[in-house]
Amino acid sequence: MKAITIKDIAKKCGVGVSTVSRAINNHPDINEETRRMIMEVIKESNFIPNNSARNLKLSDTKTIGVLIKGIDNPFFQNMIKVFEEEIQNRKYTFILHRVDSSQDEVEVALELIKEKRLKGIVFLGGSFSHQEDKLQEIKIPFVLSTIAITDNVDKNLYSSVSVDDVYESKKIVDFLCDNGHKKIAILASYSTDMSISNLRLEGYRKSLRSRNIPINENLIRYTWDSTNSYSMENGYNLTKELINSKEEFTAIYAISDSMAIGACKAILECGKRIPEDYSVVGFDGLDITYYYNPSITTIRQPIEEMAKETTKILFDLINKKSKNQHKIFEGKLLVRQSTSKLDK
Repeated sequence: MKAITIKDIAKKCGVGVSTVSRAINNHPDINEETRRMIMEVIKESNFIPNNSARNLKLSDTKTIGVLIKGIDNPFFQNMIKVFEEEIQNRKYTFILHRVDSSQDEVEVALELIKEKRLKGIVFLGGSFSHQEDKLQEIKIPFVLSTIAITDNVDKNLYSSVSVDDVYESKKIVDFLCDNGHKKIAILASYSTDMSISNLRLEGYRKSLRSRNIPINENLIRYTWDSTNSYSMENGYNLTKELINSKEEFTAIYAISDSMAIGACKAILECGKRIPEDYSVVGFDGLDITYYYNPSITTIRQPIEEMAKETTKILFDLINKKSKNQHKIFEGKLLVRQSTSKLDK
């Protein structure tokens, strides 16, 4: 009996051979209904694809993966919209892939590269603390967006788009100090976080040291359980813990706006007032901080510009127009109702 070929499958399905190849190789550039129909015919025909049927070249794929750690963080929502628009405007397919907090994003990326034959990757969010040998395993262009990485990693190995977290963090703590606050608590991520949280904590320490204000380690509150560290829930829990500790403080600096909102709820539940009893500041510039009552003082990151620059750098790398680049954006201090001068 004559063996069934890929041409026979294509004829039965009324499609081209290339379409059958795409279905076999799980290529994104194919209608899902067509894919199911082809795979059903393949199953019924007992067709076994050979290597040539799988030989779609990597250079022919036009798929960009955005790997996000912390998908429930509202800060990323507007960025994702911009990524999708910018990637699709360039006639590429956009894939959003969630990375759990316990997963290694580089390992996830390496698997996706094989499965989806990605042309490029954007890493969004998370505590990115990988070493050079790990980054060298990624053989396609990639950009770290809103992510910091340790200084001992060769910057020629990767591209990045972010704000200067140390500088911006110092800026907002300086603002509190200028308003008379010396006992400033900070809500941070895990103590092992060597990325964003560590840099914002460094900015906090830098501001206090520059003014010869003693640093009370008891006012540094680290995330200690499985809670999403940048969440409202975590901000709420850490603030409750802080208030119950009886440590004296006049202001709270939450390293994300979501945490700041949680902190505000905890303060109000304890019968305290904002800003009369405690001033509160956040970081990111989420829209909700304007509409929250009281509106929250924060550092706004230029989300849309950062997302567009991330995409531009990635496609410059893909099209070999440039080598790895590092773009730093400046944040904007937005002073609102959640802060006030401390009465001396």
